[in-house]
Amino acid sequence: AAVGAWYLRERSTERPNFRTIVEEDAYSLRSYPALVVAETAQRGRRSEALADGLAVLGDYLTARSRDGEEIAMTTPVVAIADGDRSWLTRLYMPGRWSLATLPTPPGDIRLSEMPARRVVAIRFSGRADSRLLARKEKALRRWIEQKGLRAMGPAEHAYYSSPAVPGALRH
Repeated sequence: AAVGAWYLRERSTERPNFRTIVEEDAYSLRSYPALVVAETAQRGRRSEALADGLAVLGDYLTARSRDGEEIAMTTPVVAIADGDRSWLTRLYMPGRWSLATLPTPPGDIRLSEMPARRVVAIRFSGRADSRLLARKEKALRRWIEQKGLRAMGPAEHAYYSSPAVPGALRH
């Protein structure tokens, strides 16, 4: 029953809208509109930096690090390599918020509007350790090349499931 409750809660969490341009097996080319994001940079190994970054962003969402009302959690939580042993943790803000209406964040969080963009994604499940992520990124880059597309920027790891979800059920 507890796993069912987690599943239902996570399936009802707001996600950014996108339009699928191409879908083939686990791969897709998506078009995203401009989106408002909150992000923070943390140093360390990916898993620890992601946990630390999510804690900082969680304190912002729940109004522990600022005044005002709470902001709903969204998925995915995104991790992006940001230099030598530094990781950017990003959350998309719920659609009802804009840069003008979001509460002012503490100094270790940056709010911005990402312009509309196209993203190539690969869907997979499991516990996202470094080996699995490297293998999936290599497969994704191969698919991008086969389709005659060009990747711009670093890979973004998008976590749709909480750490409480068993590895085989994570996305």
